[in-house]
Amino acid sequence: MCLVILAFDAHKDYPLLVAANRDEFHARPTRKADWWPDAPNIVGGRDLQAGGTWLGVQRGGRFATVTNYSGAAETRAGVRSRGHLVTEFLQGAQSPVEYLETIRGDDYAGFNLLVTDGTSLAYLSNRGGGLRELPAGLYGLSNATLDEPWEKVERSKKQLLKLLEAGRVNESQLLKLLGDRDKGPVDEVRTDRLPFAIAHAITAPFIVTADYGTRCSTVVRADSTGRWRFQERRFDASGDNIGESRYSFNVGVNAE
Repeated sequence: MCLVILAFDAHKDYPLLVAANRDEFHARPTRKADWWPDAPNIVGGRDLQAGGTWLGVQRGGRFATVTNYSGAAETRAGVRSRGHLVTEFLQGAQSPVEYLETIRGDDYAGFNLLVTDGTSLAYLSNRGGGLRELPAGLYGLSNATLDEPWEKVERSKKQLLKLLEAGRVNESQLLKLLGDRDKGPVDEVRTDRLPFAIAHAITAPFIVTADYGTRCSTVVRADSTGRWRFQERRFDASGDNIGESRYSFNVGVNAE
């Protein structure tokens, strides 16, 4: 039940703002965010089980993130890891739409993918959302199609809009937004696959359960000077902070 709130060209000072929670089983092996040894222009975490990543930034000003589609478990042999959708965009040079047009949706379990090269933003889902080039604006994504009106998505979008309007956009405020542990309304709880307590817990922007929850919160902030900032905060099964990584760079310039 990951959460991505993204503002694209929605503020004169910040062409791109991203606040994202990665929700995953705590037992799944993961490498913390860092510059990749095998692709030194990319910063992000790594999924050590299936490969790829759920979110990453490339030093030339490319960004991509993927979420799975709720209920889209896949048992077919030969299905590719959704994490490669992010990696391949970050390593490439195609425009967002050109890249998304190359993807064969049947090669993957259900996914939602957002990609930008700093000039345009595009979205693709293989579960009904289709391919869309997106205008400037504020977007919310979880594990349904883009801007599906789930309460936690709408709540988080409203919080980012308030920060933009108040001129209080910084990493601390964005991480506070992502740390919202208030659960959604009971009428959103789906108990067809999960016990009620767990199904209710995952309606919160920040999820805490013993086996599954918010593993990390990531903030990406690009300003009008070409300066990018990336911060990842990691959590254990109790929802306690267990570490952070921070990186910054100017587009096209060596990382710091």
